[in-house]
Amino acid sequence: MDEVITATDASSNSQSTSLPNFLPTNLPLLSAFLAFALAQFLKLFTTWFKEKRWDTRRMLGSGGMPSSHSATVTALAAAIGFQEGAGGSAFALAVVMASVVMYDATGVRLHAGRQAELLNQIVCELPPEHPLSNVRPLRDSLGHTPLQVIAGAALGIIVSYLLRNTS
Repeated sequence: MDEVITATDASSNSQSTSLPNFLPTNLPLLSAFLAFALAQFLKLFTTWFKEKRWDTRRMLGSGGMPSSHSATVTALAAAIGFQEGAGGSAFALAVVMASVVMYDATGVRLHAGRQAELLNQIVCELPPEHPLSNVRPLRDSLGHTPLQVIAGAALGIIVSYLLRNTS
């Protein structure tokens, strides 16, 4: 006897995953968010390892090891590649975006942070009567070293690979 498959049955069969129901099933989006959160969390430990102090503000700030921007865009690109293949336009767009973000992190943002660090030193040396002596310091942790970007990119690829294999 022939069975009739409804549209609901077909869509539920094609979208079944082992992920819990409360998690979104969009693998690229989930990979990107998880890689970002994990990279930000890891900054707490890399700061402790480097400076021997716990600084919870590092979990919310930019800069540091690993680059959460790189982890996010690389996880997104890798997950799209795993899901749709490397020949699609979505993968090409994600790779270009990831390249721009990582280039910017090691270029403009890194140098802007170094300039802010230098300006903060200059302001600290001003006499108290100078009008700029009470200016709030500039944020100097803006960019990333190439190693921080590579670590973030590796983290992003690993996260998207592991999520792909669990779903």
